[in-house]
Amino acid sequence: MGGTALDIRPINAPLGAEIVGVDLTRVDNELFAEVRQAWLDHLVLVFREQKLTDNQQMEFSRRFGQLDEVPIVSVGQKPRDNKYISVVSNVIENGVPIGGLGDDEVFWHSDTSYREYPPSASVLYCLKVPNWGGDTGFSNMYLALETMAPALRRRIEGLTVKNDTTYTAGGQLRAGFQPINDLRKSPGAIHPIIRTHPETGRHALYLGRRLNSYLPGLEIEESERLLDELWAHATQSSLAWHHKWQVGDVVIWDNRCTMHRRDNFDPHSYRIMHRAQAQEPTRPYYDLTKPAEPHARGRAWARSQSLGLPLIGP
Repeated sequence: MGGTALDIRPINAPLGAEIVGVDLTRVDNELFAEVRQAWLDHLVLVFREQKLTDNQQMEFSRRFGQLDEVPIVSVGQKPRDNKYISVVSNVIENGVPIGGLGDDEVFWHSDTSYREYPPSASVLYCLKVPNWGGDTGFSNMYLALETMAPALRRRIEGLTVKNDTTYTAGGQLRAGFQPINDLRKSPGAIHPIIRTHPETGRHALYLGRRLNSYLPGLEIEESERLLDELWAHATQSSLAWHHKWQVGDVVIWDNRCTMHRRDNFDPHSYRIMHRAQAQEPTRPYYDLTKPAEPHARGRAWARSQSLGLPLIGP
């Protein structure tokens, strides 16, 4: 990234970088082009000490693509004032949660993968942190595919995965849906399990969310076994990094080539986050004509680990 105006500090992990000295309310087109390139290179970006209104968060998020309506993540939460901002919190006011997901652990997933057009960018802003816990883990799905055993890679080549829309991110039944009895008949978008990133051209593993997912064309038992094997591989600690939040943090991740999860946290303290997301204009696809170029950042980290050295560049 030589000559960039950005102060980019790669995290010593398979993905992630902190961007220092940028006020997200004062980003012009030239600076944003560099931010976007850093996001493509590092998959997850951290900006500290930000002060954003909901409108400012929306305006910045819109730079990554069409501003996307964020789904309600928990049944029974307070009605939203803004369909483009999701409150993620365990705060309860007058007996009603102000947001979704409470204080439980949230398992590995890619945001709203059950939609035909999932989001490209998720933008999460921290307003309050609990006494302990609540860290967010991110996993590099380029590297997950690149480090997969060749035999397993051959088994999934050309397969698709159906992402069930029946349940919320918190595992609650959505209004108007019935419980799933047969995964083959569940509603939800079907996407390639290996997807080509439309901007980098690299291939990544794309699993979505484990709950009620299904590999069309396979018997349910075979689908379950293969998905369990893929999830075991994709959620290895060697592919991941966990962010410890501070008030004012804004974290942006690329849903097309990462998964993320949240640790549980102190239920006697509060955690408040606001999330926005941008939608890409194309459905996930797999282009076999694209070269299988490795993710340089992930490879650099793997090499640094093998040599016992810190990661000092992208």
